[in-house]
Amino acid sequence: MKYLIKARFEVDGKVDKHDVIGAVFGQTEGLLGSEFDLEDLQEKDKIGRVQVEFKYVGNKTMGVLQVTSNLDRVETAIVAAMLETVDRIGPYSARLIVEEIKDLRAEKIKVIVERAKEILKKIKEGEPDVKEVIRQVEAEAGRAPRLIEYGPEKLPAGPDVESSDTLIIVEGRADVINLLKYGYTNVIALEGAKEQAPETIRRLAQAKKVILFVDGDRGGELIASNVIGNVKVDYVARAPKGREVEHLTGREIAKALSEMVTAEEFVKSLKAEEAKPPVQVTMPEAGVTPPAVEELKPQVEEAQPPPPAEAVETVTVAMPKSVVADIEKLKGTLEAVIYDSSWNEISRVKVKDLFSSLQSLEPGKAFAVVFDGIVTQRLLEVAAEKGVNILVGARLGGKLGFKPPSVRVLTFNDIT
Repeated sequence: MKYLIKARFEVDGKVDKHDVIGAVFGQTEGLLGSEFDLEDLQEKDKIGRVQVEFKYVGNKTMGVLQVTSNLDRVETAIVAAMLETVDRIGPYSARLIVEEIKDLRAEKIKVIVERAKEILKKIKEGEPDVKEVIRQVEAEAGRAPRLIEYGPEKLPAGPDVESSDTLIIVEGRADVINLLKYGYTNVIALEGAKEQAPETIRRLAQAKKVILFVDGDRGGELIASNVIGNVKVDYVARAPKGREVEHLTGREIAKALSEMVTAEEFVKSLKAEEAKPPVQVTMPEAGVTPPAVEELKPQVEEAQPPPPAEAVETVTVAMPKSVVADIEKLKGTLEAVIYDSSWNEISRVKVKDLFSSLQSLEPGKAFAVVFDGIVTQRLLEVAAEKGVNILVGARLGGKLGFKPPSVRVLTFNDIT
């Protein structure tokens, strides 16, 4: 997408997300002909989905509406101007003002520039480390410190693990080998015993300064927490985020060890991270359940409103036998019947005229709609806008996204 249209809206009453989306599509339809029909532009990937964020302030609804555009600059400006013609959302007066149109390509260029600076910095930091080169040559020549097996558990370790005043504890054998390559000879591995440290390590740790050196991932955090619980650990060092100790260069090892923290600081940082509250998600309430007359199959327990998905769930709905019989008669007619809350027929129209017929009705007048056609997103949104509780079509459209929680959606197969 090339552009992002951002607009603010204010409604003189409490409405929901689908009310805003329905108003945008309904009130802009036909304004400038088929070339600027929002639904057609969406199907051709010329504009993206309408994103809505809102909050209630007293008895008003205030929020932000965003639409991405792949049209050119002039066409995008026309679409933005069309949005400002929306003057009613649900049954309430509304005002919609476009605040800005961002050029997303310019935003991407900014990201590219910043990332290029980071990459360039890494290239400069990649200058040869002479000491590291010497150590690598010595390792190739067979002069690297020798790996030993220490204690009754035969733990992988460096030759100075017992004589040194400082002990470095790592996760596995490969970590020991890598540290030995760069001259760290006072290192020993847990080697699989990552929840309860071996007795040999617990004994060694008592009289030494102990550095626990773990991988820079969630697994490293868990291992560190477990080891700190049963071994005397003075400091904790971590590999860079997402990296493993066994793959670090000499310079990276030295940097990680220089940035080690006390065991107490490490534990506090973990607890602070775990104490962060989870994100709270509030789901909208379901619509009003219609009066029970006759239970129809299938008997499926009603679920909470689902997140955006291609499929729309079916739920248990009660309706008179006469309406069920009408559904059988509707098949193949391409007609629609609109009912009130007592299941009395309000009107019968052609499916092609159903959208405009619903738009012309007062909100709350139509309770149910049964039609020999496809349930589309556009039809679903206008039904929600007009307070329709039940929408029964021949089949579901293939591009359904958001399902308004106040509308129960069924197909002919769910009923007959």
